[in-house]
Amino acid sequence: MLLKSINLVNYKNFDSQSFEFNQKVNCFVGPNGIGKTNILDAIYHLSFGKSYFNPIATQNIKHGKDFFVVDGRYTKDEREEKIIVSLKKGHKKIIKRNAKAYERFSDHIGFLPLVIISPADRDLITEGSDTRRKFIDGVIAQSDKVYLDHLIQYNRILSQRNALLKYFSNNNTFDIDALEVYNSQLTELGTEIHQKRHTFIEAFTPVFLNQYKAISNQNEAVSLQYKSQLNEQPLETLFKTQINKDRALQYTSVGIHKDDIEFSIGDYPIKKFGSQGQQKSFLIALKLAQFNIIKSQSGTTPILLLDDIFDKLDEQRVERIIGMVNDESFGQLFISDTHAERTEKAVKSAHKSFEIFQL
Repeated sequence: MLLKSINLVNYKNFDSQSFEFNQKVNCFVGPNGIGKTNILDAIYHLSFGKSYFNPIATQNIKHGKDFFVVDGRYTKDEREEKIIVSLKKGHKKIIKRNAKAYERFSDHIGFLPLVIISPADRDLITEGSDTRRKFIDGVIAQSDKVYLDHLIQYNRILSQRNALLKYFSNNNTFDIDALEVYNSQLTELGTEIHQKRHTFIEAFTPVFLNQYKAISNQNEAVSLQYKSQLNEQPLETLFKTQINKDRALQYTSVGIHKDDIEFSIGDYPIKKFGSQGQQKSFLIALKLAQFNIIKSQSGTTPILLLDDIFDKLDEQRVERIIGMVNDESFGQLFISDTHAERTEKAVKSAHKSFEIFQL
């Protein structure tokens, strides 16, 4: 799969800009604030129909404008594919594949597999459990449509159950039979989602450990552990034992929406005990493992975006990462950096064809 070109109209800081891409390595260099990351985000937008950095869709429209359009031309499985993502203020976002609009955005997920590595990934370590859940859900969903559909259904029913609990409280009433309808649906969906997450972590962990060892060149022990209430009890039982708590809180306190992934170095949380370099290596290893898993499951080599990858990494780590992406198992690569000479030196060492875009 190759991204051949992209056109941006009123996207973030760009009025109108077009790029033709090299089939291997593409580098965007220039000072901070000039829009390097915005180009990578536009490429991300074409794969996922949303920004990686800003969840508020209208804020991706250039100031003073009413709409944005991102238009990408790909070659996939020897076919030409044109993807357009557009948004006009006051209207719904539109994603089109070859001039035909998707009825459900979720149907597009996984068609253009992509992995991004960015300084913003630090949120995976520092933020709450929802950030880590979104990470594993995003990896699984790119190659498992049923999982994504079940996740969407689960979250919709969860919102309905929460609304019912709030209604009970506000009206000083309670109907266990009405609640059981939601409990039954959530139990069925949640149990399946939990099993797929568990299976995913089992397959993902050894791939991650190999990547961490290659990047860090260290012998420190790192680990991932899947934490879930469903590891201890079936969801059906949890709903029964926690009903009084749910009524008091007016929301659902148990289920797969409370799952987390514990990141450790040695026997301690990497958030508190990992150095900046160790945390950075941990995150890059997570993302390169994500790349390998998606590639093996989808049968398509994902596009890889490296946003400001050299930031806070020592030269040896950078060289090891470039050496890894030099491998033939990687496909098309997009890099952003503030230092043109540093970038050119790094990509030349990879002995691949490349293009440098000076912004």
